[in-house]
Order: sequence, then structure tokens, then C-alpha cells
Amino acid sequence: MGQFILVLSLVVTLLSVGVVVFLSKYVEEKAISDIALKEGRQTSQLVFQGLYSVMERGWTKEDILKTVERLNASLPGLNIKVFRGPPVIREFGDIPVEKALREHDPVIRKALSDGKESMLLGDKAIRYLYPMAVEKKCQRCHDAQVGEINGVIDITYPVEDLKVSLGFVMKTLVGTFAVFLFAIFVILYFKLRYFIARPVKELVAVMQEIIADANLNRRVEGRRLRIRELSNLSDYFNRLLTTIQEYQQQLEELTSRDPLTKLYNRRSFEKFVGSEISRSKRHGHEFAVLYFDIDSFKHINDSYGHPIGDLLLKEVGLLMAQELRKTDVLARISGDEFAILLPETSMKGAIDVAEKIRTTINSESFQLPEGSTRAQVSAGIAFFPENGETVDKLSIAMEVAMYKAKRLGKNRISTIEESEEEALRETMSQGRALRLAIDEDRVEPFFQPIVETHSGKTFAYEVLARIREDNDHVPAGKFIEAAEELGLSNEIDDHIFAKGLKAFAEMNNPNAKIFFNLSPKRIADKDRMNGISDQVRRFGIRPDQVILEITEREALPNIGQLIELVDRIRSEGFAFAIDDFGSGFSSFIYLKYLTVDYVKIEGSFVRHAANDEKDCIMVRHIHNMANEFGLKTIGEFVEDEAALEVLKEIGVDFCQGYHLGRPQRAMAAE
Repeated sequence: MGQFILVLSLVVTLLSVGVVVFLSKYVEEKAISDIALKEGRQTSQLVFQGLYSVMERGWTKEDILKTVERLNASLPGLNIKVFRGPPVIREFGDIPVEKALREHDPVIRKALSDGKESMLLGDKAIRYLYPMAVEKKCQRCHDAQVGEINGVIDITYPVEDLKVSLGFVMKTLVGTFAVFLFAIFVILYFKLRYFIARPVKELVAVMQEIIADANLNRRVEGRRLRIRELSNLSDYFNRLLTTIQEYQQQLEELTSRDPLTKLYNRRSFEKFVGSEISRSKRHGHEFAVLYFDIDSFKHINDSYGHPIGDLLLKEVGLLMAQELRKTDVLARISGDEFAILLPETSMKGAIDVAEKIRTTINSESFQLPEGSTRAQVSAGIAFFPENGETVDKLSIAMEVAMYKAKRLGKNRISTIEESEEEALRETMSQGRALRLAIDEDRVEPFFQPIVETHSGKTFAYEVLARIREDNDHVPAGKFIEAAEELGLSNEIDDHIFAKGLKAFAEMNNPNAKIFFNLSPKRIADKDRMNGISDQVRRFGIRPDQVILEITEREALPNIGQLIELVDRIRSEGFAFAIDDFGSGFSSFIYLKYLTVDYVKIEGSFVRHAANDEKDCIMVRHIHNMANEFGLKTIGEFVEDEAALEVLKEIGVDFCQGYHLGRPQRAMAAE
């Protein structure tokens, strides 16, 4: 900036000096020309008057020549010549010398012919020609017409005197102006440098420090700047830094804290565990991690609604925090799951803390808008280094321990015994195998036909996940639980959804439909759900050909979010089906709140409907109720002709099962 200002000032100054010099030269020449013309005319008129006085007294050629010589002598540097015109030559004759000069001088001839004054400005002299026109008084001596040119007075005189005096004036003016310009240049340079360049340089320096050190506490100095715009720029830059700092703090809060309970989130918890692993390895300490899950939380959400469930989560978090040390770390991992890090804690100490928290929560009565309720928790405990020496291994260990507590009847504390280490290793082995299958693109879609019950025509296909192992394909039932436990279900869903759409588009069957299962984690992922419409259309498939299945037992606890999701996606042309309908205690109430198109009857009822009257009653009841709501029904697990005949008799709209077609690759399904 300083260099730019210096160059700019120099350029402006040089241009100004150049313009002034050019103008002064022009003004000087114009002034000399005007003064010379004026003085030449005055001198010529004086000469003419002198000659006229001589001629009035009766003149001779010698008298005129003497008069001209006296004029030349009296005016140093002045050279006066008189040339006769045609009237005088006719009357008195020509002079040879004068004739020769006249004939070789076009300027004289022109002045004699047109009678106009003229001036020639040279570098050293000025030549002025003054034609003497005939007037009435001249006719007394000359036989000529008024207006004819009797002669020309040719005056030549030096221009040095004019140039010296005028040049001195112009040079004085130019010098004064140059000094003035230089002063302006100096003032302009220092003003621009110190009032503009230096503040901008300081602002850039602050920016560089912020970029280098990532320190948003840095500010531009608060001194008052003389230029208002720069002062405003500094003020607003400081305000911008303050705003960014506030947003950064909020962002850090959002990325490290759970927005509902204000506890640490999973990401922060894992960082703390990682740091504690490093510290414990250095000092030889042991520590424990606890994983809590509220046993009855789904029932509370379903019975009282999500706002009450949120209040319960906050209360549980506060109760846990009351039983912990300042060095302990409490986090809400997801949903109704909490995790605790207990640094430098033995196995017995960790069990005591977990049991104390469980007892405190069990004994607490949580007040509701109407009445009160109680909650119970199950907890799993993992220890470092016994159950793992990495964050991932400890996380898996504490979750496995918590699932063990659930399987043992809930409302209890569990650890991983030595005999269970093998199960933990198996879970981790499955995770590695799943990860490898995903990376090697061995997750493939299989298609199972859904047929019209009475006609047997294929109505649609359900897409099922399979993992290719050599020449065999592993069904989803053998890996989906591990995938969900290890957080890989979304990736598997993405592969199956994209590959299933591609294969279905290649079937080129515009009358068929395709069913996809949505995992709970996919439903909770708004970005993935929002991208379904664009993804379907990219493959040239109509939205009305796609039916999205919701697994009633797993997805419906988030009923509020699900209602909004279903309504929005159905508005784009998609259809929805409730899968495994009848498997949960609250199945029927969901039809009141969810707008779906198909009900897939729980397969365990269909499989034995031909032999078990109770199962047959359940199938008939579900079908009749679905019809009352205007929904189509699909019977799953149709494995023999007898089951098919029962569904035909009941009037179930569509059927699916091994008796009608096994899951196959896309080409075989086609």
C-alpha cells in the first residue's frame, strides 16, 4: 500500500509538472505573438505617419530613404523597409533593387495583392508587414483608386526583449507552482501513508496473527482514526471478530454438548476416554466406563409424549451428576443412553457407583403434569485395561455389558466376565468382517417377489440385504444386529438402496413396485431421508413405484418425528408400509397417527394361521381393521399352500414368502 501511494503521488506530480510546462510554453508563445502583433502594428502606423508627413511637404525618393534610415537608426535592432505598390510604380517608376527583393519574396507579393496585415514569428525576430491602402487624402498626390495598395511597410525587429521579460515571469510562475506541487505531494504522501496505509497494514497484521494463531481474542487497537471510513472498518472488524467468537463458542457447545441435557455428547466422551487411556498407560492407573439405559423410556414416551420424555432425561442426568466426583465425566450418548467415565477407579468402586446411581433413580418419583412416574435403568461396566485398551474396544465392551443386563431382566448392573470375552471378540470380529464387506463392495441386494393373493401375479419386490462370501450369500438376519450395534447399518442401507434402485431400473418394468426397509438410524438421519426423492429420480424411477417400510417395533417410538417425515415424503409421491404389524403391544394405535398405504402382517401369525385358530383370528382382525382404514394388507412368511389358502379366504391383498418365491438376484427375479 505504501509503495502504491508513493508511485501514485509521483505519477500525479510528474503529470502535473508536464501539463504545467506544456501550458506555460503555449501561453508564452501566444503572449509573445499577441504582443508582437500589437507592437508591430503600432510601429508600422508610426512609420506610415512619418512617411505621410514627408510626402505632404513634397517628397523625393531621397527624402523617403533618409526618413527610413533615421527610423532604423533611432530604433536599435529595428529594420524597416518600404516596398512600392502598383499605383506608385505606375506613376513614379520602379526601383531595381526593390523590384528584385519583391519578386523573390512571396510574403511581400501576397501583402501587395490582398492588402492584409501579416506577421511571421521566428525564433529570434518578428517580421510584420503593414500594407498602405489608398485613402481619399492620398489621391491628392497619387492617381489611384481608394483601397488600392500604394505600398507595404516591412518591419523586422528582435523578439529577445519580449522573451526575456515574459520568460522570466513564466519561469517564476512555473517554479512557484512546482514548489507548490512538491509540497502537495509530500503532504499527500504522508497523509495517505499514515492515515490510510498504516491503519490498513495494522489491520492486515491482525488478520495474519488470527490466521496463524487461531486466536479470535486479538483486536485492532482502539485508537481513534482520523478517516471515518477506516475508523468504521476497524470498529466493524472488531465487532465481526466478537460475533465470530460468539458463534464459535456456540458451535463448540453444540459439537461437544447435548443440546437437551447440556451434558457432554458421544464425541466429547470418546475424547475424554482417549485422554484417560493415555494418562493411565503413563501412570499405570486403571479406570472404568459405565453405560446406562433407561428401561422404560419407550413406554414413557408412548404414554406421555416426547416433551415429558425430555423432562425425564434431564432429571435422570441431574440425578446421575449428583452421585459423581468432579473428576468424573457424564455424557448423554444418544436417546435414553448415558455414559460415565470414572478415572482411577477399581472394579469394586465402579460397581458401587453404578449401583448407587441405579438405586437413586429407582427411588426417585418423577413428577408429571398429572401424577408421577418412576424409571429404572440398566447399566454395563467395562474396565481398562481388562476389557480393552482402545476407545472402540471399551465402547463396545460397555455396550455389550449393558445389553447383557437387559437380557438378564433389566434394572441391574452387569460386567463382562472372562467367559464372555469370546462373545465380545466375536462381535468385534463381525464388525471387521462387515467393514471389509462394505469396503470390498460385497453388500448386494436380493429381490423377493410380493404377489397378488388371488391371481398369483407379481405385484412388487422387496429388496433384502445379502453379503457375498465366496459362492454363498449371508442373509441379513446373521449380520444386521451386529451392524446396528456397531453403527454400520446406515452404510449398508446406503449400498442396498442405491444398488436396489439401479437393478430395479434395469428390469424396465413400469408396472412393478419396489419395497425398501428403513432402519431406525436412517429414519433419524434427515439428510439421508431428504435425499431419497432425488436419488430415485436419478435412476428414472417414479416415486409412486417405491414403498418405504417402517419396522413398527423399532422406528415408531419416535412417533412425532415419524409423522412429519411420512407426510412430507408421501407428498412427493412415495408410499409407506408398516412392517411386522402386530408384533408390538401398541401396533394398532399407530394407524391413528400415521398415514400409510400398506400393512405387512407379522409373519409369525401368518406362518401358523392354517393350524392355530388364534393366529388366524389375529390375521383376520388385522386385515379387517386395515381395510377399514383403506389400507392394503400383505401377508409375510407364506411358506406352504395351506397358509396361502387361509390368506385367500380372509381376503389378504398380497402375499410374500418362500412358497411364492425366494429372495434372488435382480436378473433371476426379473
